[in-house]
Amino acid sequence: MKYDFSKHIGKLFIVMAALVMTGLNSCKEDIDESNLYTFTGETIEDYIVNRPEQFSNFNYILKRIGYDQILSAYGTYTCFAPTNDAVTAYVDSLYDDMSKDGLPHNGMTGPGLEGLTDSLCNDIALFHLLYSEVMGVDMNSGMTISTMLGRDINTSIDPESKRLVLNDYSQIVSMDNELENGVLHEIDHVLTRSNNLIAGELSKHEEFTIFNQALVATTLADSLSALERRDVIIPQKYNCNKSKDKRIYTPGRGNNAVEGDPGTCKLGYTIFAETDEVLKANGINNLDDLAAFAAKVYGNCAKQDGGWYDYFRNHGIEVSTGTDYSNPYNALNMFMRYHILEYMVSYDNFFFTDKEGVSNHASAPIYEYMETMLPYTLMKLSRINGVPRINRWVTNSTLTDREADLASPAIATVMKEGILVNKDNIQSLNGYIHPINGMLVYDYDVPHGTLNERMRFDITSFLHEMMTNGLRRMNPKDVKARAGGTFDTFGGDGNMRIPENFCKNIRVYNGDNSEIYYLGGQDVPWCNYQRDELNCNGAYDFALRLPPLPDGTYELRLGFTANELRGMMQCYLGRTSAITSMKALDIPLDMRHKPYNLNETNPSYVDEKTGTVIPDEVTGWLPYYRYTEDNGIESDANMRSLGWMRGPMAYYYIGQSKNSRRYPGCLRRILVKQQFEQGEYWIRFKTVLPDNTSSEFYLDYIELCPENVYNNPMYLEDMF
Repeated sequence: MKYDFSKHIGKLFIVMAALVMTGLNSCKEDIDESNLYTFTGETIEDYIVNRPEQFSNFNYILKRIGYDQILSAYGTYTCFAPTNDAVTAYVDSLYDDMSKDGLPHNGMTGPGLEGLTDSLCNDIALFHLLYSEVMGVDMNSGMTISTMLGRDINTSIDPESKRLVLNDYSQIVSMDNELENGVLHEIDHVLTRSNNLIAGELSKHEEFTIFNQALVATTLADSLSALERRDVIIPQKYNCNKSKDKRIYTPGRGNNAVEGDPGTCKLGYTIFAETDEVLKANGINNLDDLAAFAAKVYGNCAKQDGGWYDYFRNHGIEVSTGTDYSNPYNALNMFMRYHILEYMVSYDNFFFTDKEGVSNHASAPIYEYMETMLPYTLMKLSRINGVPRINRWVTNSTLTDREADLASPAIATVMKEGILVNKDNIQSLNGYIHPINGMLVYDYDVPHGTLNERMRFDITSFLHEMMTNGLRRMNPKDVKARAGGTFDTFGGDGNMRIPENFCKNIRVYNGDNSEIYYLGGQDVPWCNYQRDELNCNGAYDFALRLPPLPDGTYELRLGFTANELRGMMQCYLGRTSAITSMKALDIPLDMRHKPYNLNETNPSYVDEKTGTVIPDEVTGWLPYYRYTEDNGIESDANMRSLGWMRGPMAYYYIGQSKNSRRYPGCLRRILVKQQFEQGEYWIRFKTVLPDNTSSEFYLDYIELCPENVYNNPMYLEDMF
């Protein structure tokens, strides 16, 4: 790449200034030269400046906070640029707004652009900018995008104009203007953001009058105020790029934090709320009616005889049906808590899957389990005909009555269709509100029906901060941009270091010796459920809090892909995160052992004399699809006797064009069969190779499978 220094020296100074301002690189020798350009075309800022009749107002806002220089510099950004008319209309609406007590005109000092404060300019500008390039094709199927402001943009297609729409009201009128340092999309409305906390935002919507009254009466409205945790420690040694080929993004404070300097972790909530229309359709016309409904549902849930809420029953907690709604054991309070998640989930992020038939089996069910604020309870979201439903109940949902790949519809009966979630994406400063079309309760049918199945949890599904901070399945381009460079390791996917106290469901016992990383996996053909994975290097010793589940006997299984990079570890299980509560599970697990390296021309797993297939002596794995006539049923039983299972059919190893059941490296290890009680459980992972710090802990997903599924007297556990 050649540079005309005599012609462009001024812009090169701007580039250097922007590097200082953005702080994207902490090691200057690791600048990503792939995005340093010769300025032969337009930058995003050039494009805006050269069209003053369209964007002069937006450029005024950019210049006020110095982002005109950043959009003139190297990098790969996305800019949603509102037109002059759009900016004028928005600024006028801010000045005319007198609804905020103590903040007339939204703090503006006068009408027009000049009346904007620097803080308002900052919020407006950063809400329209992304760290990486997002094209129209990325957005047209629905996408949640995290902006530089840390607030989300949700995309959809307008049914009338067929144009892409941002947050349901701002249309992209000119798309995919590719420039030297990114892409610009012209939009017809400024993207507005609510600065209300989630309870305050809910109170502004008249369709939730009764639900809002209940939120206030239970005092939950006052408790849903968290914005961030400020004690995230980001050691400098993990922020400076380790090498030019392995750059690391550490969420919390960027990659220029000094050692011991606290960062932040964004916190938030999600509310699933019945509208007044839904409540009235169920005979609920006011707060008293809703309290009576809650008392009817939850009044007997903790009874020793006939109760189903095991956590309350096991701890002798009595449910109150009185009028002290602030009591966490009050029925109305319990009703409301089951509607709230302590993390932020947009509509488009309910499920994490690629196109069906590509990385997911076309017949595989799509679902997600979510933990609510009602202690140790889950709800299940299922994607049915493209839309989400809560707590859909299907009998024998993970069982089959035939020796085939697919679950049999003859024994799978839909008992409850589930509650439909509407795509409104009501967004507040610290969360999302989703309207629902039915009465959401944790009744007998949830633990004994909906959740009475094999439950598979992607590893990040119970690390709630990953969702709230937009890290789960983060676009690799965002990871790379925030780390200040490109990645040549791990198939081009970026490394994200998770600080040890970033996620409340992780406990690290040996400090910096456990370097935990998350890899989103979107651009690589890994054999992973939902593509992503959790890694840990060093002499690791840490624990994860397991998702809660109803009382019962379960198998606890780890899902992983074996290869020579992995390590060897001992697993422990405890009722708390204290090491003293942990008991060892099984023998150490060696993740380096892969059953076979399949060789189609000279299969070493076939006995030359007898012509019979030889199972792997450790796992019992063999290529059932080529050498058995029972679809691998007998082989599966042999593997289970050794404590192993094949990977499920639910997803593919794209690089091998096989579903994971057929890939020998994709395995499930059965760690324990035991009684679990609804409540707290932690699983600890400790290396047994502490001197081999290059070995890699790896975890893809866990399964908790009830006894009536894995040991059913009539049916087999299905292969999905």
